[in-house]
Amino acid sequence: MRHLLLFSLLCCFSFSLTSQNLSPWHFTVREVRLLKNAGEVLPLRSLTEPVFWHSDETVFSRTLAKYQLPEEEMAQAKRLILSCKCNEPATVSGLRSELKNIAEEKQVMLALFGPCQPSEIETFVAQSDALLYSSAGDALHQSIAAQIIYGAIGAIATMQKSPGPAGSLQESLRTAPIHRLGYLPPEAAGMNGRLLEDSIKAIVEEGIRAGAYPGAQVLVARKGLVVYHKAFGYMTYDSLQPLSTEAIYDLASVTKVSSTLPALMKLYGEGKLDLDAPLSQYFDFLKHSNKKDLTLRQIMAHYGRLKPSVVFWKKAQRKNGKWRWGTFKPRQTRRFSVRITDSLFVNPRYHRRMYKTIARLPLEDSLRYLYSDLPFVITPLLVERLTGQPLEEYLKATFYRPLGAATITYNPLRFFPKERIVPTERDTFFRRQQVHGTVHDENAAILGGVSGHAGLFASANDLAKLFQMYLNGGEYGGHRYIAEMAVREFTRCQYCEEGNRRGLGFDKPPLEYEEGSSYIARSASKASFGHSGYTGTFVWVDPESELLVIFLSNRVYPDRSRRALYTRNIRPRLHQACYEAIGVEE
Repeated sequence: MRHLLLFSLLCCFSFSLTSQNLSPWHFTVREVRLLKNAGEVLPLRSLTEPVFWHSDETVFSRTLAKYQLPEEEMAQAKRLILSCKCNEPATVSGLRSELKNIAEEKQVMLALFGPCQPSEIETFVAQSDALLYSSAGDALHQSIAAQIIYGAIGAIATMQKSPGPAGSLQESLRTAPIHRLGYLPPEAAGMNGRLLEDSIKAIVEEGIRAGAYPGAQVLVARKGLVVYHKAFGYMTYDSLQPLSTEAIYDLASVTKVSSTLPALMKLYGEGKLDLDAPLSQYFDFLKHSNKKDLTLRQIMAHYGRLKPSVVFWKKAQRKNGKWRWGTFKPRQTRRFSVRITDSLFVNPRYHRRMYKTIARLPLEDSLRYLYSDLPFVITPLLVERLTGQPLEEYLKATFYRPLGAATITYNPLRFFPKERIVPTERDTFFRRQQVHGTVHDENAAILGGVSGHAGLFASANDLAKLFQMYLNGGEYGGHRYIAEMAVREFTRCQYCEEGNRRGLGFDKPPLEYEEGSSYIARSASKASFGHSGYTGTFVWVDPESELLVIFLSNRVYPDRSRRALYTRNIRPRLHQACYEAIGVEE
């Protein structure tokens, strides 16, 4: 049969690595063979359709979970991903029984590992819609099989001789990758793994010893491959809960480039947004203000003479410490329904006062680069007006769910256990409690945790999917999310000639790099972009080096006075180490 494979490709492959100029990883991928792909079910393109697999501690299962969370019950999914090791008779027997009980309308994808008998393979080919086989069952081959299923790596067509003295050549099938993140060692992306590992470990652990943060994690991807992702330290300084790579963080200002910004890029690419139209065209409350003639381009590049921010909770407080009428109450009522803490609730109409305050604020006297939260406090209104959907609903339906980025969310306690979320500050002045699972930023908290300037939470792996989509020019997993020209426009420096380095929402490298004054590497190219966050977060993309770096920490635990993240230059040193692992010098 055309789709049968019996032994490893390396045993029979007839030409050398050197003659074909192929990497060792290319050969490892070839060893995971696709023997059946009925209806071209692989790679799986849609991540919004339910899928089931047995969650266990195998590398295969853990790698699948990097792309999509499985359904808890098999009955709820029409797509099944099953696997077994052929050298474990009980497992093979269990898989056969399981396949007999599966309804015919379910789509079955199998992964077989280890030496299999020809009759076993033939049986499983007949019972599946897609079948992958590798005679090796180690961690790397399991991981590659999962990545082929989700299209991060393409299956390679090969010919192999079947066993026996008169064996015939049998062909496996090919699939094309669809540009999802893959997971391979650093060398597969042209990086020095030992240098990368040693440098990052030394820098991050130095920060822990210095009290910069109780724990942190780093994710590095290059050429579409996650080559490094590790967690260090603990959730808190009591060292009770080790930090996991699955931990969920308050992104702080990284929200700016992860929430309303992708929405605005998409709308701009669709011709539904004019960056140079006056704000009065989009915001009714600004029509008669001193900001009516400013443009989206100006304010999103922090070049519109806007004040940096407003401490709105203080404006609601009288001199005696009591709340002004119609703002906050210690108990939840019909009129004060938005929960901030168990003893603090805000009137949902208070946001109108916030917008009026922004409209009345004076402008700065001189036009210069001045970072401001205010543009991203109001941009959710624009997204909702142009899409006709609430911001969070639109973002999840348009970006996060299709990307398979389930942890990117506002108010994560609705979906994830508190133990998975990293705590931030012990707030002693507004909420008067430990902030854990709710947004650290006070203004975002008043807005119900949903804003364009702060409020998003995410794991590093899911955040990487969003930024890899940017790095891919707006495309990911075979789907175009944002027009490429829109990504280029938003990520270019807008007012470099005027001494302002910023893109539209995105931060850019300094026009003149000064050691110790920047949070990014000296080697970052002028094409690179990203953002940092007050809670101790950082994400940066460099199209020239095809490099993506994410650093997540809770440097504001237990309070915001801790400055060692800055004084020890943790982030720029770590970022530079990634360039040095590529071979890019200062």
